[in-house]
Amino acid sequence: MIFVAATLILAGSVSIYILKWRAKNDVKLRQLELMEAEELPNIPPPKLIYGLVEDSFFIEKFKVARNQNLATILLSQNVDYPIINQLADNCCDVFDVKRIRAGNQYSMFYSRDSLRTPLWFVYEIDNTDFVVMQLSDSLKVRRDSKPVEILRQTATGTINSSLWNTVNENKLNPLLAIELSEIYAWTVDFFGIEKGDNFTVIYDEMYVDSTSVGIAAIHAAEFNHKGRDYLAFRFPEDSTGWSFYDEEGNSLRKAFLKAPLKFSRISSRFSNSRLHPVLKIRRPHHGVDYAASAGTPVYAIGDGTVLHRGWDAKGGGNYIKIRHNSVYTSVYMHLQGFAKGVSKGGFVRQGQLIGYVGSSGLSTGPHLDFRMYRNGSPIDPLKVEAPPVEPIAEEKMTAYLEFIMPLRSELAKLDQQSSLLTAQGTQEPAESHAGSVHVQDYEFSRPGLKLFHQR
Repeated sequence: MIFVAATLILAGSVSIYILKWRAKNDVKLRQLELMEAEELPNIPPPKLIYGLVEDSFFIEKFKVARNQNLATILLSQNVDYPIINQLADNCCDVFDVKRIRAGNQYSMFYSRDSLRTPLWFVYEIDNTDFVVMQLSDSLKVRRDSKPVEILRQTATGTINSSLWNTVNENKLNPLLAIELSEIYAWTVDFFGIEKGDNFTVIYDEMYVDSTSVGIAAIHAAEFNHKGRDYLAFRFPEDSTGWSFYDEEGNSLRKAFLKAPLKFSRISSRFSNSRLHPVLKIRRPHHGVDYAASAGTPVYAIGDGTVLHRGWDAKGGGNYIKIRHNSVYTSVYMHLQGFAKGVSKGGFVRQGQLIGYVGSSGLSTGPHLDFRMYRNGSPIDPLKVEAPPVEPIAEEKMTAYLEFIMPLRSELAKLDQQSSLLTAQGTQEPAESHAGSVHVQDYEFSRPGLKLFHQR
């Protein structure tokens, strides 16, 4: 009996021990299994700047000063001249170092020790492109570009003074005004913009480092000018590029531009009896004077052949005469100078730069005297009705109408939203000369970007 009891006690003790051991070690095994099941946290990649590991250097940013070049910049950083000379040679096929411009940004990458040895030089060519130069070892040189994010956006605006002011004072990209003025150059008279004219536009804007660097494309727009709506839709003209058409497939591009220069004002109109500001006598002024700063670019209003390029002894000063076809001819007078490549007998394209506003000849100040002739007789340039160029091809019309349908719907929706906001009193204060603009962002790939905001 004693032996049996002892055996039972021993067995019980062993069982208790085993239970305690399993209880203890099962927990450890379970914890180990959980740890193995859990994914180890991802180690974030090192932060790069211009393709270099940022934490590996001490970095300083500068701006190119006036009269600085590669040599003066690097000599001031204690880089030896033979190294600078070799870098300039290595850069020949990548970037012309003579084109380093004052005001552009550059960065110096130094060692993180107390010596602060210059190791890399980075020059920003423009908003996107940059060149990287190694200041030691193999003296490598490479050209690269920053990633560009494209953001789909829309904007609606009501104009009180000008398209430029509306866009600029509401902190939109100024290129938006230029793009719209070029799209509607053949249909909207931007010198006759009236208070209350309004626009709606769907476009892609480019961003680098969360900073807008330009307009990638305008997809659709509506411009209400003097109570009339002008719709524009971007559609592939052919395999060579894109063009803009209205809701019926007609091209917005006419035979002539509405005006030969941008963002100016009319100082004198077509007249059969005008008091000449210099001669002080009345005589015909068969043209339109556009007041503009000296040096303002002047563009050909249409394709044509240059009949004359030279000096007009009758008071026109430097002038260009272009024959566009068998009917129409245009003349540009009082020019400061002529654009390169424009010569008598040469061919010019619509919108091509041909000269610059000046005050040559009989003139009291810088302006462009612009004239047009039909079959040799002077006509008022502001009243020329030019026929449109080729519309959408018949075989493409169905595809075109399907393509623009969602864009038309979105423009209409934006117009309704803008009208609602205006009715609710959300316009800019009355004293604002720019008018009101409502902006909406889509495809918000940038961190922190709101789906809808107003400026």
